[in-house]
Amino acid sequence: MVIVDDNSPDGTGIRADELSRRYPIRVIHRAGPRGLGAAYSEAFQTVLSVYPEARFIIQMDADLSHDPGDIARLLEKAREYGLVLGSRYIPGGGVKNWGLARRIISRFGCFYSRVILGLPYHDLTGGFKCWRREALALVPFGSLSSIGYNFQIETTYWAHRGGARICEVPIVFYERKEGTSKFHAGIIIESLIKVVRLRLFGGK
Repeated sequence: MVIVDDNSPDGTGIRADELSRRYPIRVIHRAGPRGLGAAYSEAFQTVLSVYPEARFIIQMDADLSHDPGDIARLLEKAREYGLVLGSRYIPGGGVKNWGLARRIISRFGCFYSRVILGLPYHDLTGGFKCWRREALALVPFGSLSSIGYNFQIETTYWAHRGGARICEVPIVFYERKEGTSKFHAGIIIESLIKVVRLRLFGGK
């Protein structure tokens, strides 16, 4: 397990260090916050460079919004596909405890990205994925620029463009019971702009 902590004020880094002394966990401490996308990029590059034996890489939220019980289903599909997307927006998937506005924004973001980028996948903004090592290596992490959730769109786009086989499996997303979401208007604006730039200029 790789944990990236951007100097979190809630003591996440300290607790992660304690766990790393008992379990096989690598903790990366950064002066932050520097954003979700940069944290993911650093974690993925660490996995690719430090753990050559890692054939499958799971990314998921650590607040139990994603059900760990679904990991086995994603791994099973990853035997055939380079990238498996945990999808809220195919039959069998869904979202729990979101308000109407958040649901509309999420649905629109996925639809908007599908149309602009010409991708066939229904859930492009979700963060529950299983990568085969070969597909993850197709992502140009040094060129990614997304700070927020647009990172999910970027990585799937580059895997698709690189020829990886991609599929979706239904998952149910549960809004966290504690803490606060980092979702805000700036994330929406970033996605609107960067999806177009990704199509026109490769994200530059």
